[in-house]
Parts: sequence; structure tokens; C-alpha cells
Amino acid sequence: MSRSSRHISHRIRTAATATALAAALLAAAVPADAATPAAAPKAAQNLAVDLAAPQGPVLRGANGSLYGLSDDGVPTDAALAPLKLTTVTQKPEGGAQHPNGDAVTVSKSFFRNGGGDVLVMMQDIYAKWPYEDLGIEDYLTKVDKVVRDVADAPHSEHFVYVPFNEPDQIWYNLGVADQATYEKNRDRFFRDWKTVHDRIRAIDPDARIAGPNESSYHSRLMGDFLTWAKKENVLPQVTTWHELGPDSLRDFQGHYDDYRALEKRAGITPRPINIDEYANRRDLSVPGQLVQWVSMFERNKVYADQAYWDAAGNLSGSVAQSNIPNGAWWFFRWYATMTGRTVKVTPPTANAVDTLQGLASYDTAKRQAQVLLGGAAGDANVTVGHVDPKVFGRQVTAAVSEAAWSGYEGAHAAPRTLARMKLRVGPDGSVTVPLKAMERMSAYRIVLTPAGRGTPQPAQVPWHAAYEAEDAAITAGKVYTQGTVSNANGYAASGTQDVGSLDQDTSKVAFTVDVPRAGAYDLSVLYGNQSGGPATQRLTVDGGAARTVTYPSTENWTYRGLRNTTVRLSAGRHEIALAHGTAEVTLDRIDLTAATKPSTAYEATLADTTGSPSYDYGSATGTGTGVLVLDGGDGGDGAVFDVYAPREGYYTLTPRATGGPLELTAHGATTTTSQRLYLTAGNNRVTAAPAGAAPVRLRSLDVTGAGGDTAGVRGYEAESGALSGAAKPESGAHASGGRYVGWLGNGASNTATLTVQAPAAGRYLMAVRYANNERRDNGHAYNTDIVSRGADITVGQGKPRRVMFKNTWGWDDYWTLAVPVDLAKGANTVTFANPGAYAPNLDRIDLAPVIG
Repeated sequence: MSRSSRHISHRIRTAATATALAAALLAAAVPADAATPAAAPKAAQNLAVDLAAPQGPVLRGANGSLYGLSDDGVPTDAALAPLKLTTVTQKPEGGAQHPNGDAVTVSKSFFRNGGGDVLVMMQDIYAKWPYEDLGIEDYLTKVDKVVRDVADAPHSEHFVYVPFNEPDQIWYNLGVADQATYEKNRDRFFRDWKTVHDRIRAIDPDARIAGPNESSYHSRLMGDFLTWAKKENVLPQVTTWHELGPDSLRDFQGHYDDYRALEKRAGITPRPINIDEYANRRDLSVPGQLVQWVSMFERNKVYADQAYWDAAGNLSGSVAQSNIPNGAWWFFRWYATMTGRTVKVTPPTANAVDTLQGLASYDTAKRQAQVLLGGAAGDANVTVGHVDPKVFGRQVTAAVSEAAWSGYEGAHAAPRTLARMKLRVGPDGSVTVPLKAMERMSAYRIVLTPAGRGTPQPAQVPWHAAYEAEDAAITAGKVYTQGTVSNANGYAASGTQDVGSLDQDTSKVAFTVDVPRAGAYDLSVLYGNQSGGPATQRLTVDGGAARTVTYPSTENWTYRGLRNTTVRLSAGRHEIALAHGTAEVTLDRIDLTAATKPSTAYEATLADTTGSPSYDYGSATGTGTGVLVLDGGDGGDGAVFDVYAPREGYYTLTPRATGGPLELTAHGATTTTSQRLYLTAGNNRVTAAPAGAAPVRLRSLDVTGAGGDTAGVRGYEAESGALSGAAKPESGAHASGGRYVGWLGNGASNTATLTVQAPAAGRYLMAVRYANNERRDNGHAYNTDIVSRGADITVGQGKPRRVMFKNTWGWDDYWTLAVPVDLAKGANTVTFANPGAYAPNLDRIDLAPVIG
């Protein structure tokens, strides 16, 4: 296939030092594209934010997900809580449509982590897709069970029944053009709606019901439905339909306006709207695409759930494994931090596909304005108008950061701050923040706060370059096009192309790179691996000695993962080649970043909070966004940080604080002295709070380390434990020590018990290394029905705790899940069991005190 003419040979982003504010924002804040463009650069686009045009309280309604949760604990609590989910849509308890995602089961973790409403897709009780039509009487017997399960569940008031799914297509064929046929089918649907509606209410009188839940918006059906449902007193409490095509980015506003007009015409009180399926595969996991969808939903104050195109349990592609943020997760984390009211945003082009869009919030109590934007490449000027001097003063600090696309299964560290600068408010009350060389797949956040005294610490942005595989020298491989508007349900690819069919012994992709100075560089490879197990390539630099890069499995060859390694390069031009090793790997892009000491400053004024802390922007020094003032005593003031760790290990956490003593809490352990804490791979929720009555002024929580500090960690191979019943050691090429324990569970006697040593009593993290590739084919062409396996973990004579272990995509692919445990000093037993089903294959455990 031909390559897109708009590709350039490589994209380089560099950081430069500048003293003038404007030059720093243009050159250092958002690094420029140093490659020679194929055509004259386009003029910067303009996006305007009006702080004096409120649109209502921040809803955060568009952060939901269809089958985003697969089990209680998948994703983890640490991945769920920061996103403040407003809705999820799941199947009925015991539904046959998919092997997991049962609404009542997953509601435990959903509500435990502050979730809003659970929509129950009632027809997912059926096994086939489209649903088998066995008649309304058959369906009613199933409705009875679904409603009783929900009505008896804790927090039943937060469940919403969705009686029909896509009735315009399934069972009723309501999209036909012939009016007579349409009316016949419509009337059948209306009769069944009333029958099911009344049956639900008979069992659960306080039920909230959602519908009609069309596959796309149909004004004819919606108008007829509202008029009839009002007359029959069977109106839904929540109106739902789906927006699943690229054209929805253009058409949704018209759909919304039409619906509200139909409501008004029918004399119906406006009701909440939930677009309970939205976006295509090419959108999911991509921050720059998601911001376009979220901006239009938030602007109209509707709820929305991302579609379920692939596997359950990863928030529709926003969480890697069970606990690891990708770029989309960080975008939704930003969305969750928006407080106050949203304000009007005027994009360069409204209601258009794949264009620069944004949303903005304004919180006068926090004295913060936030802008999230993305969806287009190139330059943009973001003008924030009506900057109130009573709130901000005459100068503001602008902090700019980026959430890049890291693939569906690619880890993304905490977004790097690209710029932090003081800006003077213009005579017209506006501030303009220029962004240079934006990436189309990235989302960006701008935070405005009062400037305060002093000079903010400049952002440190290491040199970085990205190289597309399709533009490299390709031997025995093919270029494929992915995830375009015309193929919207193709998976996303950087630049919409990748290189596949690298299945020959001679297959190779050679990248020509150019680096500014000698040193170590982090090399990140966006790849896909559907070989069924770990696959390898041979990495060479300038034709030198080859070393092996191992790629874990991904869902399929276009479902992107991210593999990181390090290369040492001299200044100048080099060839980095990735050649066929074992099995086939698809290559999308490589990134080179100058290696730096791992260090991240998490700003306290942007953290979640408990209690009622105050905000002080008197000083701009340091991070430049001010100080969070935490009162001591019984007020409960605290700052909750989401700390990213690339791997398990010890990290140094240093609060930048003055005033009274401060305590840190992570994974259930609290310390007022030690700053060396054991963190799990992915997200870690860390709370900082006063340790006494004296207030604390907290500027940031600085985290250093890359997980290499493992002093005090004790490892135990699973096969070294006491095995009973059918549990036995098996050989595994990719298992630690070459062996793992299989056949655990599926009977009460099939257990593994390890005796571990604790130097002191207290809270430990137990990192469990496991593999699981159980699947069930439910007959769906586009859903991969993976199954999580559970293990009942018992410490000593304590009560068993059920822990769910997500599918790892392959039996030879091992992931790590951290489980907090309390140990007594000395010897402790840890038992893994599951009397009712198989547990995952167990490779090893590592135990470490949380406080090092």
C-alpha cells in the first residue's frame, strides 16, 4: 500500500532555553518540530476560552465505559478512584452475552471508588448477538431475574435499567424507510416497551429506566416514542442512544438540539441523557481523539460511556493491564480534576471531524482555570478571555502539559510539564498561550493560576524524537493503513500506518536517527504481537552486536503495546534496526528520548483533596502553581496524589512542605519519618496530611527513582512452596527460574502455601507474578472474551481474600499484581486457593515492607 504523502521522514521535538517569556513559551514550553516540512507551515489555529461565559457545573459525565469493569478489582481501585466515574454500563448478573462484567459484581469496586450510576444492559442476559428473539414472554422471565438481582443489591438506587439495546436494529427493525412497515414494527416495540416497563416497576417501584437506546439517533422514532410514552405514562427517566461513527463528531450537536426540541414540543420535562456507547476503535486510547468527544458531551451536560469493541476490564482501552495508566487514562484523570463551572470554548471549527477542540473549567474558589484541548497537529493560540483581576491579579502562571498516545497497552508516565511561565494579562483582560507543533494524537492541558512573587522554575524537557516505521527502510515487510475515518473501527496507529508482515528471517525495519549529543537514550517501541506468547526482535545500532528485545503479547497485531529499552549513542546520525527474531511483531513507531534522572514533581494545588484546604499563590517559585494549605487537627485536610511507578520497587517521596509535621500514607501504611516507600507498577494513591495540629503548607510531592531500589525485597518462587492436590510445578521458558505452579484451584484441595519471612510486623506489598489466558468464545466477531481468574489468598489463620487476576493475553506472558498484606514478625504462611474455579498460574511472589 502507498504511504501517505503527508508523512515526513521523522519528527523531532527539542527543548531550548530562552529568557523572554514569549520566546520560552514558543520554543521551550512546547518543543518545536525541527524537521523540514514538505509544504509551507500552516497558520496557527485559534481556540478561545471565555471565563465570563459559564455553562454550568462541571459534570464529568463523559468518562464512562461500556464493560469498562470486568470483575471486582479489574481494573484496580487505584486505577478507578482517580477518574471519578459517573456511569458505567454492564450486563445483568449471570448474563450469557459475555463471560464477565456482571453489573452487581463489578458495582462493588465501582461504588467503593466513588462511582455514580450503573446502567444494566438487560438484553445482555441472552447469549447470541444479535439477541435471539424468543418472544416477549421468554424475555419477561429473564426480566424478572434481572430486576430482582438489582433490587436486592447494595446501592440499588444507583442502578438504571436499560430494557432494550438498539431496538432500531435488533428485534424490531425500526430503521426501515417504508412508513407502513415502520409503523407496524414501531407499534410492536411500543407494546413490548410498556410490558417490560411495567414489569420492572412491579418488582422495583422506584426503578429508574433508560431508553429507547437506539444504535444511532433517529428523529422519527424518538419523536414518536416521546409522544406515545408520555401518553402511556411509561417515559424513561434517562434518555439513551448511541453515537458510534466518526460523523457523530459533526452531527451530535444537531441530534442533541433536535432531541431537546422534541421534548419541548411534547411537553416533557428535560431528562438526563446518556450516550451509553460512543466512539470507534480509532478513538479509544487516543487522547487527541477522546478530547473531541468529551468536549461536545461536557458542553451539552450529557453522560456518555465509551464503546466496548474489544476486551472488558480496561475502561474501553484507558488502562493497561489492571493498574497501569496509558495516555487516555491521564486525559481522563485531567478531566476528573476539573472543578467549578465549565465555560464557553470556541474552537477553530465547530462540529467537525478530527479538528482541534477543547473544554475548559473555572473554579473561583481554587483560583484556577483549566483548558483541555487536542485533536489536530500544528500550532495553536489559546486565548483565555475575561481573566478577572480580582481572582488572578494582573499576572498569571500558565502551566502546559501533554498526554501523548502510548497505545492501548502502553504505559504512560505522569504527563510531563512542557512549560511553566508567568504571563501578563492584557489590557483587554485576556491571556494567550501559544502551543507549537502539537501532535494530533495528544491531548494538552493548560492550567492558569495567579502568578505570585518570584520566578517559576522552568520546565525541564529532554530532547525527544519520534520516527515512523512506515518511513524507515523496510526489508521483507509491508506498510498497512489503520484507523482512518473511512476505516473508523480499525485500530489506531501513529500516522495511521504501521509495518506488518515482518514474518521472514530477513524481515527488518531500519530507522535513521540523529541525536544532538553523546549519551544514553530511552528507546520506546510501539508494537503489536499476536503470536500467542512473547516474541522477539534483534536490535542493532549501526550494524553492531545484536541484542534481543522481547515483546509481550497484545490482544492482536494492531492493538498497540509499548516496549522500552535504552541505547547509548554518540552525537550525530545512526541506524537503529529491529530485525525478525522469534515470531512476528508489528512495528508502528519508535521514540528516542534523552535519558534523565527519574524525577517527577506532583503539584499539590492540582491534587485531589480531602477536608477543606485553602490555596495560596503568593509565591511562584518552585513549581509555580502555588501552595496547598492543610489545616491540622480534626479537619481531615489532605492531598491525594496519583504517583506513577514504572515497575515495583522502592522510591523516594519528598514532600516540599513547611509548617507542622506531615505524614504520608500509601497502600494502607503511614509514616511521618521515612520517605522510602515501596510502590507497585502503575498508579499509586499517596495521601499527604498534617501529622498534628499545626497547619502544613505543601507545594509538591517529589518522587525519584525507577524501581531499581529493591533492598529489603524478598522473593519466593511458587514451586518452592508446599503444593497440595493437583497443584504442581510446570516448566515455562518465560517463568522466573524456568518453572511455575499450575493446576491451582478448581477444587478445595488444590493449593499452594508459601512460608515467608517478615523482619517486622506491618503492612507489606506482595507482588504476585502470574499468567492467565483463559478465554470463552461467545461468538462475537469484535469482542475478545477474556476471563479473569480468581485466587483466594489467606495470610496465616486470617480470612481468605478473593483477588482477581486479569487475562495476560498469553500463557507464557507474566504480569505482576500487587496485593497489600499484613504480616506478623517472623514466619508467615501465604496460601493461594480457589475451590470453585482455576486460579492463575503462579510464578513467584516478592514481598516488601511498604515503608522501607
